[in-house]
Amino acid sequence: QFTDQCIRLVSENLNHVVFLLWGAYAQKKANLIDESKHMILKSVHPSPLSAHRGFFGCKHFSKTNEYLLEHGAQAINWNP
Repeated sequence: QFTDQCIRLVSENLNHVVFLLWGAYAQKKANLIDESKHMILKSVHPSPLSAHRGFFGCKHFSKTNEYLLEHGAQAINWNP
C-alpha cells in the first residue's frame, strides 16, 4: 500500500530517522524499517482512552531529540 511504500522508501534512502509507532496498527509497520539505520519507538496510541496505559511518561519526544543530536541532526521543538 501507499503508506507501506513511503515507510520503505524513507527507511532505505535516509539515515537516522526516528519512527514513532503509536498504537498496534502503527507498530505492525516496524518490519518495514531497517533498525540498523533508524530508531523505532513504540507505545500505546495517545488517545484519551489509552494514553494513561503507557504513553504518558514514555519520553518519546526527549528520546527522539537525544537520538537526533547524537547523529548530528537538529533537535525538534515539540512545543513551539
